[in-house]
Amino acid sequence: MSMALKLLGAAAGGLLWTCISAHAVDLGPRPAFLVDLLPEGALKTKLEACIGQQMTPRLFSIAHRGAPLQFPEHTLEGYLAAHRMGAGIQECDVTFTKDKALVCRHSQNDLATTTNILATALADTCITPFSAASGDSKANAECRTSELSLAEFKSLRGKMDGADPTATTAEAYVKGTADWRTTLYASNRGTVLSHKEFLAHFKNKGVKFTPELKAPAVEMPFDGFTQEDYAQQLINEYKAAGIAPENVFPQSFNLADVLYWIKAEPEFGKQAVYLEGRYGRDNLDPMKPETFKPTLAELKGMGVNYLAPPLWVLVTLQDGEIVPSAYAMEAKKAGLKLIAWSLERSGPLNNGGGWYYQSIRDAVTSDAAIYQVLDVLAQDVGVEGVFSDWPATTTFYANCMDLP
Repeated sequence: MSMALKLLGAAAGGLLWTCISAHAVDLGPRPAFLVDLLPEGALKTKLEACIGQQMTPRLFSIAHRGAPLQFPEHTLEGYLAAHRMGAGIQECDVTFTKDKALVCRHSQNDLATTTNILATALADTCITPFSAASGDSKANAECRTSELSLAEFKSLRGKMDGADPTATTAEAYVKGTADWRTTLYASNRGTVLSHKEFLAHFKNKGVKFTPELKAPAVEMPFDGFTQEDYAQQLINEYKAAGIAPENVFPQSFNLADVLYWIKAEPEFGKQAVYLEGRYGRDNLDPMKPETFKPTLAELKGMGVNYLAPPLWVLVTLQDGEIVPSAYAMEAKKAGLKLIAWSLERSGPLNNGGGWYYQSIRDAVTSDAAIYQVLDVLAQDVGVEGVFSDWPATTTFYANCMDLP
């Protein structure tokens, strides 16, 4: 297979030369559809000129859980779709089973909404069996990977994430897919993966990896398995697979995990990504640097090099225009590399865009905002990459703007 050398980031402190396999990229109609929605202007003119051009994979384009806009998340089929759309980096959110095998799931306790477990005999393992909606009580179920062996987990089939809170049967409960997504690609197959299988499928496809160590739903230690054991096992599986540290960006919302990797596995730790979640638990305000505790400069001093906040933390409005937030400017001043999440996760943006666009809600009136925000993130904030639930969107932009 031919290889194309791509450079990610500036030479000063950025990533070194890396290889991305130059396979054929199939973007489908969505990028052009989004470009058509843009108002007339320089951005639309630039992007229109790229429609129909040959595209190559880009590190800027990070697949968020595969391609869950239309494929079941964290399934082989979703990952392959993302690969075909030119994602240069693939994400496996990592949790563990009863026998301490690492598997790709967004949460240790999301099986009821992301798999067919409620339609199988393994429903008996759910710590909260399905309960029907009644009166003011919503339908509910909670099923955990930590109640299953790896073999049992592998017997499940991934489905589109969602549940119907008004359901009175388990069969109806699992059909709660958002109407702006689809079950078209979920009906026949949804192959769930262990983390080792994920690596085996993609280590020879030229992509890089960004596993997220998910917070356990169970109390730790779990049967003697400590948080540090968990963090170390993740890295060990990359070593065992022969995947070089420069091809791995381990992530966590838990700063202690990131600091553990920096200390115990420095070659992996220098690309460890601290996922910014302090806006929820510590009242971080992206426009008020005094609320950043620790400060972004202090994080850099601890050895953190990569910081990944949600889209809305990095942008704000100034005179009606989308511009970098104070947080974004402080991060760049501190020498931190930024990764943003996640495009294509909000559904239609006609009514302000929801959670991911909350800081610029007044400027978001259609899906045109996807490329408007992406342009600010890339050109003004200077992010290294952007997660997307439909990587064709970011691959197209990165090719058009000649980003790595």
